[in-house]
Amino acid sequence: MELIKNPNLNFVGNRRLAYTISIIIIAVGLISLLVQGLNYGVDFVGGTLLQFRFNREVEVEEVREALEGLDLAKSTVQRFSPQEVIIRSPKLSSEEQDEVEKILGEIFGEVELVRVEDVGPAVGADLRRMAVTAVLVALLGILVYVSIRFEFRPGVTSIVALAHDALVVLGMLSLFQREFSAPVLAAILTILGYSINDSIVVMDRVRENLALRKKGETFGELVNRSINETLSRTVNTVLTTILPVLALLILGGEMLRDFSFTLLIGLIAGTYSSIFIVSSLWVEWEERKPLRR
Repeated sequence: MELIKNPNLNFVGNRRLAYTISIIIIAVGLISLLVQGLNYGVDFVGGTLLQFRFNREVEVEEVREALEGLDLAKSTVQRFSPQEVIIRSPKLSSEEQDEVEKILGEIFGEVELVRVEDVGPAVGADLRRMAVTAVLVALLGILVYVSIRFEFRPGVTSIVALAHDALVVLGMLSLFQREFSAPVLAAILTILGYSINDSIVVMDRVRENLALRKKGETFGELVNRSINETLSRTVNTVLTTILPVLALLILGGEMLRDFSFTLLIGLIAGTYSSIFIVSSLWVEWEERKPLRR
């Protein structure tokens, strides 16, 4: 089914506007990263995770108020289910964990400590290094693959677009102070794969059209035609992917909210970059230094 039939939009011609929008969004995200930083979860900074089950439905604000007297201002309280909450805090000793359980029991009645996880700061630092390594290895692998399958130039512009997507996602995570955890990192790596897949569809059409290039057609016009020819496929793909992600974000509960939020922002950024960034930068490069094929 084609939602957009025979589109003829001037994506390449409006690339300056697209660059401006990207620069503004990335600049806002970078400012937030410098001022607020990322809200690292226990996985990355170390600390203690406590999951409690109550005998009645509780609200997050109620639990926060109960913890005010325990010097746990830096703790994060999330609702796991109507009767369960998860508390992520700096490292707590066994005595401090018992004190938290005691206070909650006094206020809410019967309470059960379901899960305890402790992550040391050294483990958290190792995870941060591994996260950076994973992203860099993924980008390098993508560069090699695209360069072999197509050309080096679209390989480089693809990496620039993926960096664009990662910066947008990280900036929004910082701006809205969503927790950066291992599942969120997995979501970012997933987005990189989704984005490059979208870009490859466009590049594949560009390669096909190069073999059947119209007389007098510039490279920019050819690329723009290729984007329009794959636009319906791109829109169908992103809509069918965003709908379940929206369902996760709205109905998935607090535990899946950061993960689904990351996927949603990444899907939008990835689709945008595959249409406006990858091919437009390729056209810029080709116009400045044409490549003889």
